[in-house]
Amino acid sequence: MRFTRALGLGLLLLGLAAVPAVADSSPSANPSDDTDAPTSAGTSFRTAAEVDQGQRATASASTGDYLYWSFPADARQRPTVRATVKLPDKHASATWQIDVYDGLRRRQACQYGAQTRTAAQDAASVELSCTLRTVRAWSEPWADDPLPGTYYIRLTTVGLQAADLGLPVSAEVQVDSKDIGGSAAVDGSLGEPLVPGIAVKAKEDDEDSESSVAVLSSIEPDDGWASGWWSDRWVWTGIGGVLAALAGIGGYALTRGAGRPRP
Repeated sequence: MRFTRALGLGLLLLGLAAVPAVADSSPSANPSDDTDAPTSAGTSFRTAAEVDQGQRATASASTGDYLYWSFPADARQRPTVRATVKLPDKHASATWQIDVYDGLRRRQACQYGAQTRTAAQDAASVELSCTLRTVRAWSEPWADDPLPGTYYIRLTTVGLQAADLGLPVSAEVQVDSKDIGGSAAVDGSLGEPLVPGIAVKAKEDDEDSESSVAVLSSIEPDDGWASGWWSDRWVWTGIGGVLAALAGIGGYALTRGAGRPRP
């Protein structure tokens, strides 16, 4: 009877523990408000328009321009960048391309997605997408892994004909992320996220200076950097502990016998 009760309690704990594990692997919500989204894009890395994940940024430009946006990405996130370019009524065939760079301005490869697409003559719009690799909390200096910090989006057209140069276009960009969970966790973390100006800010903080410092980037995740300390690794560790306890209880119940023999 005692073994049955212990087994039932263990199964109940396993069911409760599995709930956060499922929730941890679900796509992240988009709490950002589009009313605060930028309506213009930058023309370089330094002037990139800051956009939060989940926001839909818009911009009006001319064909041939380089459009830049920046967004934050934290550890264990897998960002997906989507861009839609609305083309003028009359235009020739042109190829559009979207590139994503990390905080060190290293171009990051796309796991999948249509990073480059050719818009047919007189097409109304063209859609692009790029899903990055999972952002790691730490990596070797020689590796090219995505790391926590600011990421840059560059949208432009390649192979443009001279007759189409300067035609008006409008662009929409949105970034969403999926929380991969504990399967992407690593034993290590960065001292500071790769955000422009973070080194200057950290130096001023160490010196307890009251002078204001111009930080080039003010965007960060809603809950701060490295906020996702919780992962399903904690859940599976707890499940393993419960199973070990149940195994110990079961072994004791099977081997203890009927008690002391009567004299």
